[in-house]
Order: sequence, then structure tokens, then C-alpha cells
Amino acid sequence: MTVTANEPAAPAARRPAPVGVDLLAAGLLPPIPAAFLKGYDLDLLAPLGFLAPGEQPDFGADFAAGFGRRRQGGDPGALRALADGLAVANRGYGHPRADELASRLADPAVRVVITGQQPGLLGGPLYTFSKMMAAARWAAALEARGERAVALFWVATEDHDWAEVAGATFQTPEGPKTFDLGADPEPLTPVGMRTFGPAVDGVLAALGAALPGDLYADWIKALGRWYRPDARFGEAFCRLMIHLLGDRAPLLVDAMHPALKAAERPWLRRLVERRVAVEEALAARDAAIAERGFPLQVTPQRAASPLFLFQNGERRRIEWRGADGFTLRGVEGKGGSIADLLRTIEENPGVVSAGVLARPAIQDAVFGSALFLVGPGELSYLPQAAATYAVLEVPPPVAALRPQALILEERQAEKLAEAGVALAGLLGDPQALDRARAVAGGGDIVTPVRQSVEASIGELRAAALALDPNLERPYEKTREQILRALDLFAEKALAVAARRDEVQTRRLSQLREAILPLGRLQERVISTAYFGARYGPRLAASFWEQMGLDPRRLQVVAP
Repeated sequence: MTVTANEPAAPAARRPAPVGVDLLAAGLLPPIPAAFLKGYDLDLLAPLGFLAPGEQPDFGADFAAGFGRRRQGGDPGALRALADGLAVANRGYGHPRADELASRLADPAVRVVITGQQPGLLGGPLYTFSKMMAAARWAAALEARGERAVALFWVATEDHDWAEVAGATFQTPEGPKTFDLGADPEPLTPVGMRTFGPAVDGVLAALGAALPGDLYADWIKALGRWYRPDARFGEAFCRLMIHLLGDRAPLLVDAMHPALKAAERPWLRRLVERRVAVEEALAARDAAIAERGFPLQVTPQRAASPLFLFQNGERRRIEWRGADGFTLRGVEGKGGSIADLLRTIEENPGVVSAGVLARPAIQDAVFGSALFLVGPGELSYLPQAAATYAVLEVPPPVAALRPQALILEERQAEKLAEAGVALAGLLGDPQALDRARAVAGGGDIVTPVRQSVEASIGELRAAALALDPNLERPYEKTREQILRALDLFAEKALAVAARRDEVQTRRLSQLREAILPLGRLQERVISTAYFGARYGPRLAASFWEQMGLDPRRLQVVAP
């Protein structure tokens, strides 16, 4: 199958209407990603490159040499051992191509496309699924141009942000509803070490009550095979995503896998040994970003390392103490010497993990990543994290902004077309949309009158000033009051005109709720599992066939 970057994978029998949205024009991207897509301030991402939309990544001799340097800097057998370990793990998840993809990973000539996310409850929001598919599509695009490639998905099980993983939002007959596991029972414990407990049975039961019908009942029963009280977040997530993506799934990488932690050992050690240089590099990069007027996504924490230590059931940040020691944030008397920390890394690297500013470099050091696929939020903080690559001597990958996706069924696209409303209008200000609809329907009864009144009032000015120049201020005030009164009346008249067609108003309201549930883009709210229930195998097939890779446009997919 031939795949070209920024184009759908293949002609599809089912096609959505061409209603994609220019995310830049619509103002739906954060400041740094918007600047990078316009070609501005790219030096802030150095030494990483940035892949502009429509371009192909350039993997020349420097990438191959960099991969070799990485291999020489660590354990020569680490990648082979890691690939073997990932093959076993992915076979356990049910991945039909586990051995094939792991074999590719072990080959230094193969280009690694990598992305990742936390293992959210019931697959996390739709963008998690979209990221996986985008990584697989990029690997296919590289293959199509003659370069062997493999897609990886980093499952961030080391994170301990309960709010990110403990809830799932479904569309129900009463609108979007969130089902969650309740309050955090183990703060600071990595999610990969947690079981769901009895709360997950309550979530599935509540789902069944909110979504009646055999279709959902069968799907919820299937979810219950993976999401059990004794199951862990990472394993259940991986099994569900492999079920949904099948042979299109990337090779899944559990961040807590023992083989991965062993491969990270030299880079964790280097973060400690070069701690002063790391802190200086991060401070310099923060200053450069702030000088350009961009907000810092990660708040600077001087003397706080980009590392965490797992101890006594808690993952706590390491803070440097003096020239030769460290402490653990939030606890008294916990810490030791730098020699102690280095010994821990050597003997048990599984208890040491990288934070947000060090993880990208660690990831790319271990895997020799060629293409790092990131979301808008990640790209917003990646310039800060990029400062660690040079200090650690990690060959940098090319970063690419992932495509954002919206599921819009053909019947929904048809309703938009019938209403004469563009998708960009539905995503924008509701009042502006109402006005546009009213104007299109001939409901703008005020504008012609206002233009006439404004012209007549204008004729008064010369006569008034001829009588007395001091009448200018009263004239301007009167003019302003009259026109303002007409504008206020126009807003009310347009609102009435827009509501006149109650059927269309109700349809557009329903469409808006589907596209912007809870006021946010669909892919950031609605659970992957909801779409898995609704579309079954068509979900993965439609994304593969229809999703382009251009990050400037909201990619519309019609299952």
C-alpha cells in the first residue's frame, strides 16, 4: 500500500464531506505550535528539527551515525534485549505483529517513529487512539518512500497524575457524561503499579445503565474482560488498544518494562553526573523562550532535578542538596549522597524515572528515534525539554506535530451542508453563527435601515456646526446613541430570525454538542471506548483510510 505524507492512506469507499478546518486560521492552536507551523522561532526547538507540513523528514548519514553513537554510549545488547522483551509483552496484549515489529526495532537501519500518552481509563480520550494511528501512518509513509520504519507508542505508566487517567466521558442520550474511579486512593503511586479495584465494576455498571441496548451491552461485557478489579492500568489499556487497532497498532512500550529501564540506565546516570550542566541548559532555554514572549509550559524549579525516585510506595521528585547530595521533595530526612543515587540507578533503575523535561531525551537515546510525533501541548513544552539533548549527547530526532481528528458521520456532514454552515463556523462563536444564519436566511432587516439612518444623520453635521461649532460634541453623542440603539435592536432581531427555524436550530445545537462536547474539541473529551462501541472495526479502518497527516487541518473522519 502506498502512503504519502499528509495524504490519506488509500482511496476509501466512504468519504466525509470536505469540511476540514484550518486550525491556524481558526485560532485553535497554542502559541508555540502556531509559530512553528508558520516557520517562526524554530531555533527554540534546537537541536531537534521541526517537520513542516507537506515536507518529508531528511534522514541522512547523520542519523545513522547518531544511532551508532547512541549504541556505543550504552549497553551494546540493550536494544536487542529490549526488543525481545517488547515482543513478549506485545504478544501478551494480543498484538498480531508483535514479533515482526520487535525484530524491526532491533535493526539499526530501521527508522523509529515514536509517540505516547498516559494509559487513560477505557483507552483515554480519542486523541490517544488518533496518536497511535498517526504514528503507524507515518511509518507507512516512510516505508512507501523506501525506508524501513517501525512505529512505537510509549505507554506512560510511570506517571502518577490520577486525574489524567481515572475518568472516561461517553456520549449518552442525555449528553456527554463522565464516569470515573473516584478520588485518588494512592497519591504519588505510578499508575502502572495500580490495580483498578472494585470501582471499575461500578464504572462499567454505570455505563450499562446510561447506554441501553445490545450493542453497548456486548461491548461493556468485552471491556470487563480487560478492566477488572485486579487488572492494572497499563495492561488493560494495551489490550484494549490492540483489540481496536489490530495489525495497524504500533509496538506498545510500557514505560516500566524492566528491559526498558535497564536500557535507560546510562542516560539516567548521565542526568545525575551532568546535573549542573543540565540545570544551566534548562535555565538558558527558559530565558530564551520567555524573551520571545512565549509562556513557559513547565514552571522553572531550580535545584529540582528532572528525575523522580520511587520509595515507600511514592514517586517523589529528586532535589539536589549542595554539591554532593539529594533529598526527596515533601519528606524530611529522605535522600542521600550522589554516590548513593548512582548506585541505585546501577542496581535498580526501575525505581528512577525521568520527568517531563528529561523523558523525551531518554526516550530518544534508548530507541534512536528518527521522528518524534507530538501533540500541541507537548510541542508547547518540547522547546524546554530540548535543552537536555545536547548535555546528554543524545542525537536529536525530527519533531512533527500530530494531526488532530474529528469523527463526523456522513449524515452529520449532510446536515451541515443542508444548513449552509461550514464546520469552522460551528466551531466558532455561537452568536456569530446565529448571525450568519440569519443573514443568509434574509433575517437581517436592520442593516439597510441603519445605513440609511447613518447617511441622514451625517447630513445633519454640517448644518449643526454652521449654527454653532459647540454642537459638535452633542451631535456625535446623539449619532452614537442612535446607531448603538439600532445595533442592539439588530442583535435581537437576528437572534429571533435565527431561532425561527426551530428544527435547524435544534440540529445545529446537536451537531455542536457532538463536535464540541463540554465546550472542547471532541478528540480531547470523548473516550476511545465510546467510538469503539459505536463503530467496531470501522473505527480503525476509517482512520487508516481517511486521516491525512497535515497538522494544520482538523482531520475529519467518517466511519
